[in-house]
Amino acid sequence: MLQEGFSVVIPVFNSKGSLALLVERICTVLKTLEKPYEIILINDGSRDASWPAIVDLADRIPVIQAVNLMRNYGQHNALLAGTRLAQYKITITLDDDLQHPPEEIPKLISRIREGYDVVYGSPREQKHSISRNLASRITRLALMSVMNTKIARRVSAFRAFRTQLRAAFADYNAPRPSLDVLLSWATNKFSYLEVRHEERKEGKSQYTFLKLFNHAIAMATGYSTMPLRLASLIGFGFTLFGILILGYVLIQYLLHGSPVAGFPFLASTIAIFSGVQLFALGIIGEYLAQMYTRLMDKPAYVIQEIRNSADRQTALSEKPAIKLKPEEGKGSSIE
Repeated sequence: MLQEGFSVVIPVFNSKGSLALLVERICTVLKTLEKPYEIILINDGSRDASWPAIVDLADRIPVIQAVNLMRNYGQHNALLAGTRLAQYKITITLDDDLQHPPEEIPKLISRIREGYDVVYGSPREQKHSISRNLASRITRLALMSVMNTKIARRVSAFRAFRTQLRAAFADYNAPRPSLDVLLSWATNKFSYLEVRHEERKEGKSQYTFLKLFNHAIAMATGYSTMPLRLASLIGFGFTLFGILILGYVLIQYLLHGSPVAGFPFLASTIAIFSGVQLFALGIIGEYLAQMYTRLMDKPAYVIQEIRNSADRQTALSEKPAIKLKPEEGKGSSIE
């Protein structure tokens, strides 16, 4: 059963240097709320010493739950793992690079108490490169088509939501989850508020334009039929275009007694129609790839080890690798 309080879920990837300060700031903020809380740090296959740093923090600070995944699965996969481990009624997610100020968390919680189920901390000004911002906009456009809400324009990794929403995707198991889409399966009560977005303290973002673009395609083809409809509309449009060309050729023949001359005209027309066909086949191929991947039943994540504190340890590596699906509690009030 979910308890009153707050669960902070943080995917960690190559962020050894920022973890101690991040945890300190979160604890300082959450202590002022005078309710129980926990911090779930999920090591998503880091290549630096992030996991030893997480274990050290968990041994010294009882509210920290350290989770080590078998390999790098991706940010949303790690978020899904952390969400399923949360013990408290409100879950807060943020990045590990200190770009999301923990001091803004009370604002998100206050908005949740107004009756919303999911609240995003939308940055006033993003501290990213032009290409990264462009890719983020493309991703949000894909989210808008999937979530069917304008709030998708303000989606951020800095979010607070009612933990009970995870019941809607308790049985979800696919290698490319999107937490925002999964939350939309449970509610349409979304909101956002503007928050500070700080400079990255150290390291470099792992999200490139190509990765974000691929993520947008995976979301669009994995959770929506919009690309198929787009292909159908484009195909229909070019069919009309072909009919108009045929009408033009027939009129020229009837009026002048000869067909339309010109190899370039014919070649360009064939090239256009071939391109449209390949575009449609490409979209169908993306859907087939999604179906193939899901039929393989690849897990969204596999947990290797969980450590709560020095006196409590669970080593899942000694058992068959599993996907954790804890029991859901009922409870809806957070007051």
